[in-house]
Amino acid sequence: MNALRRFFRLLNKYFMVPVFRLGLGPFMGNPFSGYIMVLKTTGRKTGRERYAPVNYAILDGKIYCLSGFGKNAHWYRNLSAHPQIETILPAATLSGTAATVTDADEWLRAARRILKNSGFAGFLSGYNAFTVSDEELRARGDEMIVVRITPNGVRSGAADPGGWLWLWIWAATIALIAVFLVD
Repeated sequence: MNALRRFFRLLNKYFMVPVFRLGLGPFMGNPFSGYIMVLKTTGRKTGRERYAPVNYAILDGKIYCLSGFGKNAHWYRNLSAHPQIETILPAATLSGTAATVTDADEWLRAARRILKNSGFAGFLSGYNAFTVSDEELRARGDEMIVVRITPNGVRSGAADPGGWLWLWIWAATIALIAVFLVD
């Protein structure tokens, strides 16, 4: 596993997934770091829930994400085996059906938009999505898999009953009370 992939794996597991599960996803997206969602898949071997942060784009009512590490990405292999997944977006949690995009025009449009939404990660993959030609982007198409998620339901999110957002509010309240009591 190369160093970049190892870095993202650690960042995702110990920072991004907990942040989204705690309801703080809306604070994570910006043009520099990129716009991120978390996929909740079912493990193809274990059947256990697995989480994977990915950059995304919303086009025509569908959610698109990109497997920059191609077919070797664990989350891609999981959703290929079990296409019914959940997406934890910054403002909502949706269930949906995932499918690999095979249409060349749809792939190009979605890949470019996702790379534009990816912030620095898009540039780390060797692209300037704002200037790369369609031909050059398509030439690397075998390396990048675009996945289309068609939403089919709404799930409870971090701020809904059963969510974890209340922990942050509770902790912030306790911290504020402690600050005022110390003075």
